[in-house]
Amino acid sequence: MYKIMIADDEGIVIDALKFIIEKSFGETCQVRSAKTGRSVIELAESFRPDIALMDIQMPLMDGYEATRRIRALNTENASIPIIAMTANAFDEDKEKALAAGMNGHLAKPINICLLKKAIAKALL
Repeated sequence: MYKIMIADDEGIVIDALKFIIEKSFGETCQVRSAKTGRSVIELAESFRPDIALMDIQMPLMDGYEATRRIRALNTENASIPIIAMTANAFDEDKEKALAAGMNGHLAKPINICLLKKAIAKALL
């Protein structure tokens, strides 16, 4: 079973992503979520996801800093594929995500096909 972590401060986004993941990947995935940067770090440490979908603009700590801290937790977390999710879709935004330690970038609103491809690529 694959573990997917969703980090987003909007409940509706979390619910939509969970629905898409469950419809696309069925019972092969377990999904957990967190709504703040700090809670994302705690969840990453306890849940040990196989992939993380990381919103950039969250309260208390943004997705860039949360990613840097997750990467610093231990060697297992250093290799988790982390995909940025943000409305900021310029090339410099993508570069900033990669510089923070993220592995990819998805623009919001999320394209379902691109989301499925990103998850499948990270898990398979």
